[in-house]
Amino acid sequence: MTFPVFASGDVLNASDMNAVGLWLVKTQTVGTGVSSVTVNNAFSADYDNYKIIWSGGQSSAAAEIYMQLTTGGTASTASYYGALAWVSLTTAAVSGASDNNAARWSWAGAGAGANDGAASLNVDLLGPYLAKRTRLHNAQVVYATVYGTYTGLHDLGNSYDGFKLTPYSGTISGGTIRVYGYRN
Repeated sequence: MTFPVFASGDVLNASDMNAVGLWLVKTQTVGTGVSSVTVNNAFSADYDNYKIIWSGGQSSAAAEIYMQLTTGGTASTASYYGALAWVSLTTAAVSGASDNNAARWSWAGAGAGANDGAASLNVDLLGPYLAKRTRLHNAQVVYATVYGTYTGLHDLGNSYDGFKLTPYSGTISGGTIRVYGYRN
C-alpha cells in the first residue's frame, strides 16, 4: 500500500484517510518552572499504541525525566521495570542502569540543564489503555555526557488514560507535548 498524497482542494476519501498511520490525539504545553506535568485523557480505546514527543522544552538541571502512567490524573507508583544502555561521551565507556519494581520509569527522557537547558522526550507506549502490561521504548536519553536508550515494562494489567513527567532534579519549562495514536 502506498501513502496518500493530498493537494489543496482535494476531497478526502475514506480509503486515503484510513491509510494515515499516526493521528494526533492530544497536544499540551508545559508551564514555566514546573516540578512536573500531567497529561490527562491522552489514551483511549481508539488506539492501542502511542507515540509521545515533547520538544522545545527546557530544564534547569542536567537530569533524566521520569514517567508514570496515570488514571484520572493519579499516578501509578509501583511495578515499573526497565533497562538503560548508555555510553559516556568523555570516556566512551558503555554502561547500564535499571529500574526494578520502581515507582516510575527513570529514563523516559532527559534535560540538558546548563546554558541551553534543552529537554525532550520521544517515547513509544504499547497498550497503555488496554488492561494489560504496558511497554515503553524511548528513542534516546541525552543529558550531560550520557547518551543512550531505555526500554521498560509496567508490570500491572491496568488501564491508563494519561501520564506524568517529572525531572529527577530541578524544574522543566516550555515546549509542547504531542501524543499520537498508531493506527490499528
